[in-house]
Amino acid sequence: MATKLSLLEPNSEELSIRKQCQIMNIDRNYFNYNQIGLKPEDIKIMQEIDLIYTTIPTYGYKRMWKELLNRGFELGRVRTLKYMQMMNIQAIFPKRKTSIPNSAHKIYPYLLRGLKIIRPNQVWSTDITYVKMNNSFCFLVAVIDWFSRSILSYRLSNVMAVDFCIDALEEALSKYPHPEIFNSDQGSQFTSSDFTKILLNKKIKISMDGKGRAIDNIVIERFWRTIKYEDIYVKNYSSLEEAKYGIKKYIEFYNQVRLHSALDYKTPFEVYF
Repeated sequence: MATKLSLLEPNSEELSIRKQCQIMNIDRNYFNYNQIGLKPEDIKIMQEIDLIYTTIPTYGYKRMWKELLNRGFELGRVRTLKYMQMMNIQAIFPKRKTSIPNSAHKIYPYLLRGLKIIRPNQVWSTDITYVKMNNSFCFLVAVIDWFSRSILSYRLSNVMAVDFCIDALEEALSKYPHPEIFNSDQGSQFTSSDFTKILLNKKIKISMDGKGRAIDNIVIERFWRTIKYEDIYVKNYSSLEEAKYGIKKYIEFYNQVRLHSALDYKTPFEVYF
């Protein structure tokens, strides 16, 4: 990402920074914060936002701001919103109709409403979550099988770009039978043509959550809470390499050892295979 950022031209009269970021698959919020620079106090606030959001995912930025004030952090609403945008989180809220973002990327309809998921590889899903580390952070993307709750692949990255999402998708497709439906949110990583063309070329139906409706992707949202409470918050990883090693071990435990109440106290891999 450092190489890509160095190629951006902030003063270009022909292409805006937003357009340059779209062309190069760079998250616009990451560019903004890279230019500003993150201080230790920024990291501390973001860690607290992650803890609050994991416990109360219905909080929008205004309630999040009030909660941070109650916990002794001094900041404004706009700054709170910017942190949440950079962390790729937004409140879960009930909404009937899908909002179509103002984007050049195609948005696909949500295909899982009312669908009975009765077998492995019927539906896979993906998402990205913020991972707190001791004095820093990174992002985790995973591919999950809805029926068995098995984590089929994952990747960690210190930037939220499309590349590590594609790596996770390609690994899952190379190791397991292809799903009938692949579901994601409307994040730019998953709506990008580089990502969707992989699915389309394999004749996999694409499904996307309504904007802001993390509840549409509830299976992986539950996994995020599980891994954070049982591993990430407990271990408090100090580096990306340490996080990669520890999360690898936890996912192996989750797939092969941890009993899942929703699976009649079987492991995800027992059900998947």
